[in-house]
Amino acid sequence: AKLHDRGGSRGAAFVFPGRRAFGGKSASPMEIGTVGALALSVSSSVSIVIVNKYLISTLGFPYVTCLTATHMAVTAVALRVAARVKLLEPKGIEKRALAKFAALNGVSVAFLNLSLGFNSVGFYQMTKLAIIPCTVSVQQAFYGKSFSNEIKASLATLLLGVAVATVTDARVNFLGATVSLLAVATTCVSQIWTNTMQKEHGVNSTQLLYAASPYMAAILCAIALPLDVGLTSASSSGSAKHVFSRDGGSAGAIVFVASLTCVIAVLVNFSTFLVIGKCDAVTYQVLGHLKTVLVLAFGFFALGDPMSFKNVLGIGVALIGMVAYGAAETAEKRRASSTDASSGVGGAESLKGSLLPTTTKG
Repeated sequence: AKLHDRGGSRGAAFVFPGRRAFGGKSASPMEIGTVGALALSVSSSVSIVIVNKYLISTLGFPYVTCLTATHMAVTAVALRVAARVKLLEPKGIEKRALAKFAALNGVSVAFLNLSLGFNSVGFYQMTKLAIIPCTVSVQQAFYGKSFSNEIKASLATLLLGVAVATVTDARVNFLGATVSLLAVATTCVSQIWTNTMQKEHGVNSTQLLYAASPYMAAILCAIALPLDVGLTSASSSGSAKHVFSRDGGSAGAIVFVASLTCVIAVLVNFSTFLVIGKCDAVTYQVLGHLKTVLVLAFGFFALGDPMSFKNVLGIGVALIGMVAYGAAETAEKRRASSTDASSGVGGAESLKGSLLPTTTKG
């Protein structure tokens, strides 16, 4: 079944398939579609993390940003093939806005990779945890979006659990901390733009990805080689040995596994835009931490990775936070829908700030 997305709709409630939504009402087709998008995002993202880990750690492929650039280029080609066979209908978006959007996404990827290269793995995990409170703050300050105390409490519980489960050695250095700060800022704004651009331009997630993917691929290709060469040079000199493995695999195995990651990446990129368009950037980050928990569980049950009581406790607390967030988010969306229905107010959110790329309407 195809997943359809309406660019101007409010974020859909976070519900489980086949169940009644919180509040006693049956899940609407839009809510079921949202659950499908969430499921696709989780399954594809967990799959690509596992395959990427094998490619980088086992086969010794060190060029992470180049791989990301290739993923985006393959996504751009796949979407154009889909358009040629009438599986999607492209829609034009002003090129200046697309260029700004793509540049921010490319810079975000670069800073995240640099953060991993210049920091310990523990501090990198803390960097990823900081994206949620940053996103909440930006949306409140510039987009006029409010978050209930229930949602804030559930997010705090989630972040505490993930921190307990994943953060170990969190050594800090000035350069690494600066890069991490820039990574958090650019990542949260780029994910907010993914949602607001769909509403601003009246496009769905696939149309936005179709328009933006060539720009994003070009920018990533431009920064990938110097970034990866710099990081692998640092790795060989000993300052980032925890990032890249030098135990190489055969060329054939590397090409096969890298090609497999490209196929999965098309689904990852598609589902990322779909989830952020249907929900919001905060929900997407919550989903990202669910993927982290699932990858940890996969490593424990399938690969025999060691699991301490601290890991189990953290995963349990994180899952409690996720369930609480789902309940609070669904209740809030239903209250908002009831208010809009009674007052006749439309679903589009007003923008208070100027973080969205400026557009020129013809």
